[in-house]
Amino acid sequence: MAYDEQLAERVRPLMRRRKGFSEKKMFGGVGFMLSGNMCVGVWKEFLILRLGVENYETALSDPDTREFDITGRAMRGWVMVEPAGVELEADLIDWIGQAVKFVRTLPAK
Repeated sequence: MAYDEQLAERVRPLMRRRKGFSEKKMFGGVGFMLSGNMCVGVWKEFLILRLGVENYETALSDPDTREFDITGRAMRGWVMVEPAGVELEADLIDWIGQAVKFVRTLPAK
């Protein structure tokens, strides 16, 4: 299954305006980077978020999230948001804001 291009089109303008933005197709999806660090992605119908281990458990308490696991080995600090969790634009903006806040703490690559 290809990634959800409509979701990517909703994410793109929210990420494009940020300093250090780049976009890269990867793993059958698309990744949105900030200063060389992966921040947000779209894989199949899911929004992928890099939130850091400190925010990971809290994010997983949301009923529309699950561990980011596309290989059989979950990546701590990353979550997948189900389509229902980003139906509303305000929710999409909030999730992306959380990922951007975390990724801005990382050194540029």
